[in-house]
Amino acid sequence: MTPFDILGILGTIAFAISGALSAMNRKFDLFGIFIIAFVTSVGGGTIRDMLIGNTPVSWMQDTLNIYLIGCVTILSIIFRNKLDYLKKSLFLFDTIGLGIFTIIGVETGTQYELDPIVSVALGAVTGCFGGVIRDVLCNEVPVIFRKEIYASISIAGGICFMILYSFKLDMNIAYVITTLFIICIRLLVVKYHVSLPSFTLKNND
Repeated sequence: MTPFDILGILGTIAFAISGALSAMNRKFDLFGIFIIAFVTSVGGGTIRDMLIGNTPVSWMQDTLNIYLIGCVTILSIIFRNKLDYLKKSLFLFDTIGLGIFTIIGVETGTQYELDPIVSVALGAVTGCFGGVIRDVLCNEVPVIFRKEIYASISIAGGICFMILYSFKLDMNIAYVITTLFIICIRLLVVKYHVSLPSFTLKNND
């Protein structure tokens, strides 16, 4: 098993926990919790694979993800009372998943020899759009459309990875640096309430 495969498993687990916690906060039933955990984990990767023409998409080719998400969902339900401060737990796992899946998306772009800008965009899609689908299904405004910086952090992480990649740095080191970079930046952004400006139209009425 390659480090790339291990990253995928860790990212899947992190986003599955994030999705399961989000669904439990909305008081979904068992099936609903699994669906939210599933789309949070594979949604971004599915869109990425469809964009680059890699079909059947990855989770259809390797059903390990389905079983993994199922096990994580069950464990999240069993130990839900052990997860103190659910909102903080949700934030932590969502941030870890964002960092790992961003790297996976960017590296997928480099494997297909796509332009660096496109590779960074694939990283953002992989890292963010599972959460977008999760939020939409949970009847919430997706976090990337709110004032909190989210997609921008993924893009910054993708650029960081591409810079390290261009310098031929050992990939394992690049994985760790990029993931920690994304996690640290998001923690700082939330702690100091950094946000992008929002705009509204005046009500003509």
